[in-house]
Formats: sequence, C-alpha cells, structure tokens
Amino acid sequence: MTETTPDRQDPQEPIKVMVVDDHPMWRDAVARDLAESGFEVVATAGDGDQAVRRAKAAAPDVLVLDLNLPAKPGVQVCKEVVAANPALRVLVLSASGEHADVLEAVKSGATGYLLKSASTGELQDAVRRTALGDPVFTPGLAGLVLGEYRRLAAEPAPAADTDEPKAPRLTDRETEVLRLVAKGLSYKQIAERLVISHRTVQNHVQNTLGKLQLHNRVELVRYAIERGLDDE
Repeated sequence: MTETTPDRQDPQEPIKVMVVDDHPMWRDAVARDLAESGFEVVATAGDGDQAVRRAKAAAPDVLVLDLNLPAKPGVQVCKEVVAANPALRVLVLSASGEHADVLEAVKSGATGYLLKSASTGELQDAVRRTALGDPVFTPGLAGLVLGEYRRLAAEPAPAADTDEPKAPRLTDRETEVLRLVAKGLSYKQIAERLVISHRTVQNHVQNTLGKLQLHNRVELVRYAIERGLDDE
C-alpha cells in the first residue's frame, strides 16, 4: 500500500490534482493523461487569478503549474496558494529550463520542477512523488537548487533579535532525518538508510516543520544548511 503524508486523509483515495496552463490543448491533454492514470483532476485553470481562486476552492493535493501565465505569473500563484494552504504541493511543469526560473519557483514554495519535455510516465511519477513531499527535479536541476541554498546560507544573517526565543530542541532522530534531507536524499532513501518506514520519515519531517514553524521542505533545507547540517 502506498504511504502518504499526514495531510492526506485516506491512502486509498486518489491523489487530487489541479492543472494550470494557459494553453487549452496542453492543459486538457495533461489533465486527461493524469485522469486516465488514476489521479483525480479536481480543477483546471488558464490564468493566474483563476488558478488562485480555484485552488482555494478545490483543495488539490498537487498543483501542476506552468510559470508563464496571463493575469498573474506562476511564481506569484505559487506563493499565494502555498501561503493559503501550506499542505499543498506545487509541481512546476515548464518549457523553461533557465536556472533563474527554477530558483525563483523553488523560492516561491514549489516542491519540484519538471520540464515539459518530460514523458507522460515521468510526469505521473513526479506527481506521485510530489504528493508524498519528495522534491522532484528534471535531472541536473537538483544540484543547482542545492548549490543556491548553500550560497544563500553563506550570506550574512540579519541581526539577531535578542527577544527572539531559542529554537525548539529537536530529537536526535529528527536531527538525523533533517541532516539527510539537507543532503538532498528523498524520503525513500532516508527510510532505507535509517532502516525505518517511509511514513516514519514523513512524520519526523512534519514534526520538525511544526517545531521550527516552517512551512515546507524548501524552508527546512535552508534551515539545515544555514546550520551546517549538510556538511556533517
């Protein structure tokens, strides 16, 4: 049985997907392919404003999002829908492989980034993994993103607020999982390395996000890199 994140209510239910793209033929084709492979397509949208409204109403598990949208750009859509529902996973499906576009999407809260040259099978696999919270990137882009995290982490930190409470204490296991997340391992790889279940890894990540008051894996990875956990 496929394991799911605590955000999903019933592992037997199909993954709910929303497809956003301004090209009707492409949007309909992606939605049809996903529906035929067992996903529940709960909504589609053709522009940014429509995407934000419908995402809030339809509450998909995964938003498959193009970046080049009329009315509101995809990165802004990503920021708004993730802010409204931190449990929502965003998989960018774009024609652009430009590094700046990839980094901007990830910083906006996207879980993964896939090029439109991907096969139908690759897209289906990417949606399934995205629903589980795993970062999914077209080959070659994962290293780029991790490198950017390290660059950002090397920048001077803002002045510390003396009234700011101390960071919550993580358990040894949570710290261990966090260290492997920062190294770019998927939940499945972490589970295999630590000889625990995929679900247990997800629970540790969710607990850590809650303790640190972070919203997604992107923020979690940066937190870990800023503290040098990826080098340990």
